[in-house]
Amino acid sequence: MTVSVNSGSLVSVPSRAGRVAIASTWWFGAIANRAARETLARGGSALDAAVAGAQAVELDTRVDSVGWGGLPNAEGFVELDAGVMDGSTLRIGAVVALRDIRTPAAVARRVMERTRHAMLAGDGALRFAREQGFHTEETLTLDARDRWREWALGERTDPGHDTVGVVAIDRSGRVAAACTTSGLRWKLPGRVGDSPLVGSGFYADDAVGAAVATGVGEDIVRVCGSFLIVEGMRRGLEPAEAVCEALDRLLARDSTARERRSAFIALRRDGACAGGSTREGFSYAVTFDDYAGEDLIDVALPEAVRGDAVG
Repeated sequence: MTVSVNSGSLVSVPSRAGRVAIASTWWFGAIANRAARETLARGGSALDAAVAGAQAVELDTRVDSVGWGGLPNAEGFVELDAGVMDGSTLRIGAVVALRDIRTPAAVARRVMERTRHAMLAGDGALRFAREQGFHTEETLTLDARDRWREWALGERTDPGHDTVGVVAIDRSGRVAAACTTSGLRWKLPGRVGDSPLVGSGFYADDAVGAAVATGVGEDIVRVCGSFLIVEGMRRGLEPAEAVCEALDRLLARDSTARERRSAFIALRRDGACAGGSTREGFSYAVTFDDYAGEDLIDVALPEAVRGDAVG
C-alpha cells in the first residue's frame, strides 16, 4: 500500500523494522514508489529502486517540474538537474543543466559508476550521456512550450515548483537517494538549485538513513538540509525531530522563507519516516512491502514536533 501523507506542517510514519521502505515527494511520489517497489521485487538494490522511481516521474509528462514535460528556462529550453547517492559507499553522481535527455537520474548514476567525477554540467554532461548510449530527444512538450510563450508575453506567472526526491531501503539494509528536477520554471539559463547538490537536495548513508528535499533550492542550499537531517538522525533524533531541526535552522535565519516552500522527507534505516515543510500543502508517499496494492491513504495530521518550525 502506498500512503499519501499531506503535511501542513510535519507528519511522521511509524517504523517497520526490517521492511523494505520507499518514500518520495509530492502526489507523483506514488508513481515513483510503484516503480521503485517493482524494482525491489525483482531483486534490485536500493539504488536501482531510487533511480527507477525517479525515472518513472521523469517520463510522465503530467509532471511539469521533472524530466520530459518539465517547464523551460527563460529562453525556452528545458535544462534538467539530477543527483543520486549510494549509502553503502557514499559515492555520488550528478548532472546539471542537461538538455535533450529525458532521464537525467540515470545519467547521474553513470557519472557515479563510470567516471572518477561526481558531477558533469551542460555540454559536457550531454556529450557523456551520448557516449553512454543515451539518445537525444525533445524534452519540451507542446503544453510546456505554450505556457512558456504565455509567460514571455506577460500573460501568466506560474508560481511554485515541485521536485521529486526518492529514498529507498532494500532487504539488505542498503540505503539510496535520488533527486531530479527541471528546476524553477522560467529560470535564468544555467541556474542550478539544490536538487543535484549532495547534502542539499539528497543524502544517504546506510548507517543512518536518507533524506531528500523539494522547494526553492536557493533556500535549501543555505542549510545543506538533507545532510543536516541525516546527521540529526545520526545523533539520535527521531526523523520528525531531524526534519524540524532543518526547518528551524532555515527559518531562524530568514523568516521570509515561510513565504516560499522548503520541504524535506527523512527515512531512517529501520523504516521510520517523516516529512515537513515551511508551508502547508506539502505531500509525500510512503510504501512498505508488508502491504499489497497501491492504494492512496490520507494520514491525519498530528501535532507538530515543534510549533515554531511550521507555517
